[in-house]
Amino acid sequence: MHTLLTQPRCALGVFVPAGLHPPTAEHRQLNQIAQAGADLFEIGLAHHDAGLDGPVIQAAYRRALSRGHILDRTLRAVEHAAGLRPTVVMTYWEPVSRHGPEHLARLFADAGAAGVMVVDLPDHQAERWQTAAKDVNLRTPRLVPRHTADTDLATVTADASGWLYAPASTAPTGYRGPLDIPALAEFTTRLRAARPLPVVSGVGISSPALAARVAPLVDAVVIGTPIVRALTSHPEQATALTAAFAQALNPHPATETRA
Repeated sequence: MHTLLTQPRCALGVFVPAGLHPPTAEHRQLNQIAQAGADLFEIGLAHHDAGLDGPVIQAAYRRALSRGHILDRTLRAVEHAAGLRPTVVMTYWEPVSRHGPEHLARLFADAGAAGVMVVDLPDHQAERWQTAAKDVNLRTPRLVPRHTADTDLATVTADASGWLYAPASTAPTGYRGPLDIPALAEFTTRLRAARPLPVVSGVGISSPALAARVAPLVDAVVIGTPIVRALTSHPEQATALTAAFAQALNPHPATETRA
C-alpha cells in the first residue's frame, strides 16, 4: 500500500459496500472493477446509522444489512478484494465497539486487509483502537474534517498510519455539486505539514472531470457514490465508470507495476 501511494501518479480507489449482492456476483464485480483500473479497494462494512454518508450509500447499507450475516459477508468481500488489489475496510465505530476492537482487527487482518479506517473514531477510543490494529499489523488511516484547526491537526493525526483522508467536500458522501479546489489544496497542504503521510481524498468527487482536478493535490482519489449507484441499479455500468475515472487520473499511462 505504501508503494502504491508514493508513486508519481495519483492512484484510484474504489469504494464497494460489502454484501450488496450475493458473493458470486460481488466477486465478479470486484474482478471487473480491478481490471477496469482500480488501484485499491475500500470495502464498506454496512452500518444502520451511517451519518457521514448520503442517501445512496445509506440505502446500499440497508440493502446489505437486510441480507443478514453482514460481518461474514464483509470478511469474504475483503478476502477476495485483497487478492486483487490493496484493500482497506471502511467502518463506523459502533460495529467496532460491538464486535470488540481487538477481535475485529484480527478478523480483518486475517482476511488480508491492509488497513481499517474508522470514520467516526471517538477521541477517547483512539488509543485502544490504534493498539489493537498495530498488534495485527493493520494500518489506521484517519479521516480529518476540513474544519480541524491547525492547533488540533497534530493531535488528530498523531496516531494515524498509512495515510490521511481529506474529504474533497464538507457535505456527506454523494454530494454532486462543485468543489472548492483552492480550499482543498490549502487543506492538503496543512495536512502534509502536520504529518508526512500520503493524502487520499474522496467525498463529492462525482465525475471524472472533478477527479482530474483533485488528482494533482493528493496521492489517491477514491470514488464511492457513483460506483455504488451503478452497482445498486445497473451493476454492468460500474466497469465502464471505473475505467472513465482511471483514464481521467492517468490519461497517458506508462508501463508500470501496481503494488
